[in-house]
Amino acid sequence: MSAPDVKAFFDEATFTVTYVVSDPTTSRAVIIDPVLDYDPASGRTATSSADQVIAYVGENDLAIDWILETHVHADHLSGAPYLKEKLGGRTAIGRNVTAVQATFRKIFNLGDVTPDGSQFDHLFDDDENLDVGSIRGRVMATPGHTPACVTYVIGDAAFVGDTLFMPDFGTARTDFPGGSAPQLYQSIQAILSLPDDTRLFMCHDYKAPGRDVYAWETSVREQRDANIHINKNVSESEFVAMRKGRDSQLGMPKLLLPAIQVNIQAGEFPKPEDNDVRYLKIPIDAV
Repeated sequence: MSAPDVKAFFDEATFTVTYVVSDPTTSRAVIIDPVLDYDPASGRTATSSADQVIAYVGENDLAIDWILETHVHADHLSGAPYLKEKLGGRTAIGRNVTAVQATFRKIFNLGDVTPDGSQFDHLFDDDENLDVGSIRGRVMATPGHTPACVTYVIGDAAFVGDTLFMPDFGTARTDFPGGSAPQLYQSIQAILSLPDDTRLFMCHDYKAPGRDVYAWETSVREQRDANIHINKNVSESEFVAMRKGRDSQLGMPKLLLPAIQVNIQAGEFPKPEDNDVRYLKIPIDAV
């Protein structure tokens, strides 16, 4: 099986990993889960995270075909529009983003947001092809954390979004609107049915207790043998009970309110108002 080159960029402020995945034969590439820097205290944005990606792409003479989201993120704002402007490429996400848009359109009262996914250049169906240069790839629908979650399988590598974390940290929460612990269990089983030596790349890492360094690459075999939440000895009922109990103790991600209303629009901010300033909404006692 072909092995793409994978370059990771870790954003410690949001614990997010952005990937540039490229075909060494053709220099065609995709970007997965890009970050726009955002300071919630001041409302200011910056592009230092995305600029590192741009520098790498330029230094390696890569041509960007896609800018991909594994799901609508609640913990960082997407840098997709900025990267598309600088590097080209088409933005894409799983087709079920429409369900997420419909839910949060109501919560934020975003009357000008059409929940049809048209904000993205393309919506992927389950099992749709996604080749990177000469490397064969496909898209797997892996809902559970959110309805729109997908895993991008490119050669011997799979980019799993928030379905899984490193084996010593476990799995994603399922208490967001449209989330489902039974669905997440089944989605992870589909990921773990890939060949044992498939490289799995996480979207986040938070350093599990006792681990001093960040990590984001593992394998199907390692996850199946050692994931603390969902290894080969854990039944669906056990997983669902654990996940629901754990989720009930979790707080809200600090960037959820700004991130969701931007990311359901493919990373685009609202249009400026008559004073040329753009505003995000904070719903009071509604979430």
